[in-house]
Amino acid sequence: MTTFDLLCKFIPSLNENSKGERGTGLLYKKTPYKKQIQALSEISQAISSDRYLDDILKLIVTVTANVMDSKICSLWILDEKEKVLKISATQTMSEEYLKERTLKLGEGVVGYVAQQKKTLAILDVLKEPRYKEKELAKKEGLVSMLSVPLTVKDKAIGVINCYTSYPHEFNETERAVLIAVASQAAIYIENTELIVKTKVIQEELETRKLVERAKGALMKHHDLSEEEAFKRIRKASMDSRKTMREIAEAILLTEKMGG
Repeated sequence: MTTFDLLCKFIPSLNENSKGERGTGLLYKKTPYKKQIQALSEISQAISSDRYLDDILKLIVTVTANVMDSKICSLWILDEKEKVLKISATQTMSEEYLKERTLKLGEGVVGYVAQQKKTLAILDVLKEPRYKEKELAKKEGLVSMLSVPLTVKDKAIGVINCYTSYPHEFNETERAVLIAVASQAAIYIENTELIVKTKVIQEELETRKLVERAKGALMKHHDLSEEEAFKRIRKASMDSRKTMREIAEAILLTEKMGG
């Protein structure tokens, strides 16, 4: 089931529950039903497109902020090597909020949600002991917060947050909507990273094959041992500041042209 299917499932009840007052329904405000569907469809289409990851994440937080009536929507991704969460996308143009920062697993609300893999709703971030960025919240006028983990196969890879500028109790429909977005975003991010890793592995294998062939050419034409041939390729790479793959390709091209 796509993001579009999941979200559309909840929209009718969401509209029925809206009372025309802040804090009573997710899309209580100006956004008509048709526009809601178009916005959610845009997320689904973006995820299935061939756009760059950064562009898609930006679109997800922008559309989600609009649908959730959020002052700020932000998406954090876990750096598995450093074990820290880094802000990767937000729709806000605030220079203060856009400053680069990280949170460790278990640190702050974002770190807690990622570690526990549980959705957390906060009525007032300034009164929340786990919330670490109270000064920033004051400057930006952030009040209530809904934080949802991005999980794939029971593994947290990030967190998506929605903030309001007024006190708001997030209802079940709102939570379901953000969970649906988080689920699809997580799958997309995981698949993108898998593709990147696969390409890196393929490139490493291709480089290894080229270096092996280049070593064979040097051993044949210069009467070198395998170790000597490898050292020559490595030295040429370091001296010229080119990759070993580029050196290997040059050696093989020279051999081909030489007959």
